[in-house]
Amino acid sequence: MPGLPNMQGMMKQLQKMQEAMARVQQELETRTVTGDAGGGMVSVTANGKQRITAIRIDKEVVNPAEIDMLEDLVLAAANKALEESAKMAQEEMTRATGGMLPNIPGLNIPGI
Repeated sequence: MPGLPNMQGMMKQLQKMQEAMARVQQELETRTVTGDAGGGMVSVTANGKQRITAIRIDKEVVNPAEIDMLEDLVLAAANKALEESAKMAQEEMTRATGGMLPNIPGLNIPGI
């Protein structure tokens, strides 16, 4: 029938896209980004799966009298790292799907 898309071709494309997305998801677990706060006194590293993998705190920041400030710095650095992680994951998924990911109706992938 004229005007109908090639369903078999579309299914092959979808399968390739799913394979690429699975590969990217696996790779994202090994890629990391770091967010920092307080001029680098606190840094938090997260992987592409939005999981915190490391926290580094400069010894100068550790002062029992200022624990509230330290908690705020850790929170700010963690949020920054998670934002960068989500951005990295989105970019990689968009690259893996040839930019089609946001345009697929009904496709909802957490974190993307």
